[in-house]
Amino acid sequence: MSQQDRAATFAGLHAGPDILVLPNCWDAASAALMQDAGAKAVATSSAAVAWAHGYADGDKLPTPILIQALGEIARVLSVPLTADIEGGYSDDLDELARTIVGVVDAGCVGINLEDGGREPDLHARKVAAAVEAAKGAGVALFVNARIDLYLRGGEGEAALVEALRRARLYADAGAAGIFVPGPVDETLIGALAAGIDLPTNVMGRPGAPTAARLQALGVRRVSSATAPFRAAYAAMDAGVKAYLASGDSSTLALAGAPLANLNTRFA
Repeated sequence: MSQQDRAATFAGLHAGPDILVLPNCWDAASAALMQDAGAKAVATSSAAVAWAHGYADGDKLPTPILIQALGEIARVLSVPLTADIEGGYSDDLDELARTIVGVVDAGCVGINLEDGGREPDLHARKVAAAVEAAKGAGVALFVNARIDLYLRGGEGEAALVEALRRARLYADAGAAGIFVPGPVDETLIGALAAGIDLPTNVMGRPGAPTAARLQALGVRRVSSATAPFRAAYAAMDAGVKAYLASGDSSTLALAGAPLANLNTRFA
């Protein structure tokens, strides 16, 4: 399947009939396991990729490391890959465009681009720049514009009105989807999905509705965010601590379920 075909497939997954349930990986091994578990597409978690390379989340990861990591992940996948690229690692539109070309060249067919604490008008310009850069690279990149309003304490009717305003602004700039992480309340999620004209993405987190319920509310995509990374590393942390305390290597085996043969998978 060509990259253009994967891009079309990925866009189609947002059109139904089922909600797109996306797991978020951080390296080739985690991505391969997610695809082999049945994922129709795989996303990266920007925080998890940054942590896996020894950097903090928050536009700290050097873009050459990001691009290399994305290429390694794309190489082992046959399903579409979408990359969380935080805020694009720069507010300079030319630099952002170069990053987008690198992301596309690495094999990605989608991105998340977050507004963070930026002015929405600036973010809209960044969305437009990303769309144009990808078009120049020959791929109809699925730009999922992320609205961080609720992650930054927004609440009540004023936050809903502002979130919907931003959604319209980013849609007009060329976004293909809108990501509103944070809310877990069904009434609020339903209001967001009803008021956003593009496919709406929410973050799976404790207390959030199930995928089936989100689908009924009008949500088209749910992301696991850092949860898989945290689960994997929490198991390793517990196993290593027990091993260091006792010297008994069986404690490491008890820390997690049996793992697929990755040597065979990558052969």
